[in-house]
Amino acid sequence: MAGKIATAALLGILILPQAGVSQQPDRMSTRARNQAGAAGNEAQVFQQTFETIRDYYIQSLGDSALWEKAIQGLIDGIEDPYATVFTPDELAEFREETTGDYAGIGVQISQLEESITITIVFKGTPAEDVGLLVGDRIVEVEGETTEGWTTTDTSDRIRGKPGTTVDVKIRREGVTTPLAFTISRSNVHVQAVHADVVHDSIGYILLDRVARGSADEIAAAFQEMSGTKGVILDLRRNLGGYLDESLWISDLLLAPGQRLASTRSRAIGRGGDRAEESWDDRRPAVLPNTPVVVLVDENTASAAEIVAGAWQDHDRALIIGSRTFGKGVVQTLLPLPAGRVIRLTTGEWYTPLGRSLHRPRDKQGHVVEQDIDTLPTVSTALGREIQAGGGVFPDLPIADDTLTLAERELFTAAAQAEVPLNLRVAEFALRIARRSQSDGSGPEVSRAEFDEFAAALIAEGLPTAALDATGVRDYLYWRTRIAAAERADALGLAMAYRMERDPVLTAAIELLEKASSQRELFSDAMVWSGGTGSTPSRTGARPGR
Repeated sequence: MAGKIATAALLGILILPQAGVSQQPDRMSTRARNQAGAAGNEAQVFQQTFETIRDYYIQSLGDSALWEKAIQGLIDGIEDPYATVFTPDELAEFREETTGDYAGIGVQISQLEESITITIVFKGTPAEDVGLLVGDRIVEVEGETTEGWTTTDTSDRIRGKPGTTVDVKIRREGVTTPLAFTISRSNVHVQAVHADVVHDSIGYILLDRVARGSADEIAAAFQEMSGTKGVILDLRRNLGGYLDESLWISDLLLAPGQRLASTRSRAIGRGGDRAEESWDDRRPAVLPNTPVVVLVDENTASAAEIVAGAWQDHDRALIIGSRTFGKGVVQTLLPLPAGRVIRLTTGEWYTPLGRSLHRPRDKQGHVVEQDIDTLPTVSTALGREIQAGGGVFPDLPIADDTLTLAERELFTAAAQAEVPLNLRVAEFALRIARRSQSDGSGPEVSRAEFDEFAAALIAEGLPTAALDATGVRDYLYWRTRIAAAERADALGLAMAYRMERDPVLTAAIELLEKASSQRELFSDAMVWSGGTGSTPSRTGARPGR
């Protein structure tokens, strides 16, 4: 990579000029003395305020509690919605979420059917090696019963240092006695990439976060899809992650020398001066002749926006969906005493054509509304006009599917009846996955199985009228089929089901099936929308075609 984020510069020492260097030493020294005096007075006022609150406030507050409030006040005062100070435990949790790395046995657990239940066994992990299965219920850890435990309690006891062991007992459907396992803990990496080929010839890649190793995972998926008619990268609901990984992902489809992104940051020690840094492609492009579509929505943010923006600027991908979140800021982790770390906004990201990815927000994180008609546009090498002004604007705007009034009322009715609908769907999906696992029949949900599930919901208290409203049973059947396919790790089947109500994915597949090049894909997208970005019907039929 041509550049690296210069976080080390943030730790540099500010060296003041020696006496006699200034052309106006008396005036400069007076100003410096005034500034130092003002700062000293403010520091004294702060210290006295701190001590007064500690000694006289009606509620007794210790020094530690007051310092925490003071730190939070500083964070709130700079109006940076992304700034925070991590404790060591919070930092460890943050890094696990963003890297996908932890030390454990390699399972995902959920509280299902009043038990701690294994819902995913990750490939290549100790859990897979010893034969743990989806649906196994964890009943003991290190000789302690899990009755009354939360998933957090269970995770805390299962995880530990790599190389150590943990004793786990599980109950398995069809087995009368608990099964005991001694499992060696190891470093586990949870992949952020899920890939499959759909519709026989379209590669589909879901990237749920930009984690450590995501670029390598996507490169491997691209290699497997070298013979497909087109490739879809789904960045919807991707909140971002590691920015260097996003640059390596962008690098995959672009040619050496092409700009990937740039930053404009405060030049440390130079007042309000700005420092610019850029990154250029260094590796030959993969899939040079394969049309590519990127799916985005309002929750596509940060590192994910860098990828979408780079490929859009270089005419390398058609962007379909909704305007992205607009989190185009450089966030740097800087060390503090006592093992703490501050996350601070230190700059802004720009696409290769100079579009800022940042959407202005107030200190609560709410978007400051803009008049889109006043926002600038830029032209790509192919002459396409693309919108600037914060976030990534789709080439083909298509709204995600939304719930009907009757479908929304189903969830309201379930909540009022105290029926945990989402939990019941997850439990039902687990039962289907177990059945598929035991008899090899596949995770498809039959109408008879669904009707039995619906009857159980009604027996639990869900109003029959809410379930029998127009279209609601079909919607819930659709939800259960997707959940069961995902629980059984049948991504292709889940995608086929999603297409029934996913106009964004439907548009991408239909356009890729027709186009033979990226240029033709852009042209077909314009015809599809009639130049207005109209939305396809739920069935996927092209309007006006």
